[in-house]
Amino acid sequence: MAATDIVEVVSDFVSLRRRGANYWGLCPFHDDKTPSFSVSPSKGVCKCFSCGKGGSAIHFIMEHEQLSYYEALKYLAKKYNIEVHEKELTDEERQKRSDRESMFIINTFAQEFFSQSLLESDEGRSVGLAYFKERGFNEDIIRKFGLGYSPEKRDALVQEALRRGYKTEYLLKTGLCREGQGGRIYDLFAGRVMFPVYSVSGKVVAFGGRILKSGVKISKYFNSPESDIYHKSNELYGIFQAKRAIEKAKCCYLVEGYTDVLSMHQSGIENVVASSGTALTPGQIRLIRRFTENITVLYDGDAAGIKASLRGIDLILQEGLNIKVVLLPDGEDPDSFSKSQSAESFTRYIKAHETDFIRFKTQLLLEDAGEDPIKRAGIITNIVQSISLIPDAIVRSVYVQECSRLLQIDESVLLSELNKMRAKRAEQQSARDKYASHGTSSQPAIEQPHPGASTTAHPTDSETAPSPMSTDTASSDATEATTATDSITRRIKVSHLEKYERELIRYIVRYGYRNLFETEPGSWQKVCEYIVEELSIDNIEFNNPLYKQIVELALQQREHAGEQLAELRENLNFETHKRIREIIDQIRLESGDIADKQKKEAEAQETIARETESKIEAFETHFLERYFTTYPDTRISLLAVDLVSEKYQLSKVHTKYQKLETECDKLWELIPRAIYELKNAILEQNIKQIQKQIKEATQNKDDKKILELMEQNVELNNLRTTLAKQIGDRIVSPK
Repeated sequence: MAATDIVEVVSDFVSLRRRGANYWGLCPFHDDKTPSFSVSPSKGVCKCFSCGKGGSAIHFIMEHEQLSYYEALKYLAKKYNIEVHEKELTDEERQKRSDRESMFIINTFAQEFFSQSLLESDEGRSVGLAYFKERGFNEDIIRKFGLGYSPEKRDALVQEALRRGYKTEYLLKTGLCREGQGGRIYDLFAGRVMFPVYSVSGKVVAFGGRILKSGVKISKYFNSPESDIYHKSNELYGIFQAKRAIEKAKCCYLVEGYTDVLSMHQSGIENVVASSGTALTPGQIRLIRRFTENITVLYDGDAAGIKASLRGIDLILQEGLNIKVVLLPDGEDPDSFSKSQSAESFTRYIKAHETDFIRFKTQLLLEDAGEDPIKRAGIITNIVQSISLIPDAIVRSVYVQECSRLLQIDESVLLSELNKMRAKRAEQQSARDKYASHGTSSQPAIEQPHPGASTTAHPTDSETAPSPMSTDTASSDATEATTATDSITRRIKVSHLEKYERELIRYIVRYGYRNLFETEPGSWQKVCEYIVEELSIDNIEFNNPLYKQIVELALQQREHAGEQLAELRENLNFETHKRIREIIDQIRLESGDIADKQKKEAEAQETIARETESKIEAFETHFLERYFTTYPDTRISLLAVDLVSEKYQLSKVHTKYQKLETECDKLWELIPRAIYELKNAILEQNIKQIQKQIKEATQNKDDKKILELMEQNVELNNLRTTLAKQIGDRIVSPK
């Protein structure tokens, strides 16, 4: 990360212009009209202030290239010629990784071989290239998708691979070749035009080949077999070339074949992928979901083909995606139709003719049923079955209303049937889960906390009860008789306290190790330590688990930061002495009296000392900021980026003639105020709860309970008065 320049990294994909201290450009993650994507070289982060995406250089590469954290690190290491030292693997792990890498390498070689054969050999140009030209594909599309041709000679690929030093073992493992009688190795795709299948990160994982000879009794299309690097249920043709366009368009067009994708790209419609003639799978749907939740399926007029694909559409509904269907004109498929249209007219046709899947399915099946009541009943069951797969209750309800209208059947009947289906499915899933866990543990399953839920344990009777300021309080029925402490310590709503907690976490991330208060001469209390200690006085803990984790990590890094600071001081002291010696030697060579030289030497030493302390202060100030914005857990690092990003900065005009006081200069005032505001919010919430209980106790004429609650109310109001003096008459809430 120290070697990475985020401006250089982003500039590889986005045209940036400097504006003040930051750089700005059009956001690559949505259809940006005016520059809203900011890159901060000083903080090492980027952020779009329109769609919200951004992060460190690692996050940018992960999002833009759809790589894992590990892959993004390797990408940056390669860019800056940094050797990555990985943990030592077992022999088995090393062999498995070596095999996978070798298979990717052999596939890349094969793709280059097929492409060269297509474009440079006489056979390739006269057979393969002629076919692509006849289909209307230009050379740009051919190169963009790496199309190729496998020579008709049965061992052309094998011979070239052996000549280059590749092992036949990996030709066989990838399915590029097969072993025949007598141990002879021959090419699987001989005499076919080739369509490489790329993974989402751009690696060649498989091939599709089309035979050009007519009258041959073999499959017209032939695909690579499953392998360690290729699982057809998890791959989509064209996803690598389409992923950026899908994100920008917020929609993915789903077609059937390779040529459909190629023709649409050539027509300027790039947000398209193909299932390659196979039934749609959950893995393929989840792959699309990484880029958009909107899918539009393009059908030609083949009714049999449409009905055969309906099950795949049900899977899309089950994954919670929004699906539309477009029926192309008679005799047209996406390949032919896109060739006769511009990108604009094609998109306009889709917008005008797309319909939601449930309505499409209803109309399609009703045409077959006619007036036959038995068939109509079966269709109703079929359609309700599809609706029952939708996870969102509101969407299900809307579709039930629509089907009730289309099918002319009472809505309550549809709802009743739908609920039965969902209940039966839930029961079956429960049985499967029970069977899967049978014998593994006698303990009941423990539900994992939701990422946004509090994970703090409630104290038992034997534990110390939380103080009146605690945010982690047990929930109980308002009318239940409770002690004074129990009533005060009800759980506070996270949403109510979120903005106050977030403000304190922002101070920790941005300034955590910066000196805040001098506790004694030469000894300082850091921002993070002060916040934690002040909250612990009243047993206050953060509700948000991510906030808790950030605090824990900040405290854990204290020792590591101290070690790095000691190393920095040592290096700076060495540089300081060296610079001072050079300046003194230079001053002593100058003409003038000794007094003037001594004065210059003293001024130089003072200036260098200030610069050194400034570097040390900057290190302490930004240590946690750098640590959290590059943290491997993307939930934490993206939150940190959001906390440190600033949309606006003062121009140089404001600081040309005067030094303006910054937030950093006022931390001694702002942080205590933020702590008091959180405590005040907790008190106000508790007071509201007490007042509600007083009202209920009054209605129940419970005089004893009223007296207890009134005492608690007085106690809380006294605390609030004390806090008000600390905060001031006017409490300013964090934005």
